[in-house]
Amino acid sequence: MAADDLRRSLLALPKTETHLHVEGALPYQILTGWDPARYAANPPFRRPDYRYETFPDFERILLENALPWFTTAERYYEATKVMFAKHVAENVRYVETSFHLPVTKFINVPGPEIIAAIRAAAPRGLEVRVFTGMLRSDLAGNLRSTIDQLHTWTDLAGVDLHGFEQMPTEPDTAKVWARLRAAGKVTKCHAGEFDGPARVREAIEVLGVNRIQHGVRAIEDPAVLRLAADRGVTFDVCPISNIRLKVFRSMAEHPLRRLMQAGVRCTVSTDDPLCFANSVIGEYANLAGAMGFTRAELAQVARNGWEVASVTPDVRQSALAEIARWERAA
Repeated sequence: MAADDLRRSLLALPKTETHLHVEGALPYQILTGWDPARYAANPPFRRPDYRYETFPDFERILLENALPWFTTAERYYEATKVMFAKHVAENVRYVETSFHLPVTKFINVPGPEIIAAIRAAAPRGLEVRVFTGMLRSDLAGNLRSTIDQLHTWTDLAGVDLHGFEQMPTEPDTAKVWARLRAAGKVTKCHAGEFDGPARVREAIEVLGVNRIQHGVRAIEDPAVLRLAADRGVTFDVCPISNIRLKVFRSMAEHPLRRLMQAGVRCTVSTDDPLCFANSVIGEYANLAGAMGFTRAELAQVARNGWEVASVTPDVRQSALAEIARWERAA
């Protein structure tokens, strides 16, 4: 199928985005419009053939580009308004996005104000759930008092552990995550990206999560795959991110299809489009092209996103019915 025809077809598919970092999704055109002398129109790190040497290298580039912008709640509103408009243009109808909790200390803005700004930017027809993410070490630092209040943040959908995965998990995390789930918050954990399947097992068995961000290196241990499938755990996978960060050398090696064949529910998202210059439709086009996904497989990826989306049963069933019609269409 020609690229334009594929894009038109994928545009008709109702999609979700369930692994997206607000700071890492800052639309780059905002930076070039704000300070063109500082932000080049096409920097090397946004080119498709660029590979980040290490996770710290990636993190440095992300923070150098994102943090100068995110200084107020109003800046979060401005950025996410543009970000969400891109979702609407690609027929993405549900988004789970997280902001970096330490930023509340950097800029002295309370988390609920950031959440309100992000939610205010969501256009009609796009369901947005706001999470907050933190480093594994933050529970032992000066953010602990804030973390202990997260269960009281009414509009916070949930929490996520992210950042450098090889950092040890603080012993209190399981207790804190359990308390947050008891308060109705969704708990997530980055695992199985830069560290192996043991971190996926830890996230499931110790932290009690059923939403793993990435999870792809679970493919290295059949027992962990069975655990994830048996527990109904979802992997929110970001294939282009995995290649650009050298988790895998090529799309041909990417295990998304094998994960799904093993019974693990997988969604597909963009992770940090500021750094990867990717989009949701671009991710699906990559599955169809570089990975050879069939129409039925693409439909299943979309279906997986709606199965875990925090929406009403009527909204979910309507989206699933639309996906079924898309799948049947020639």
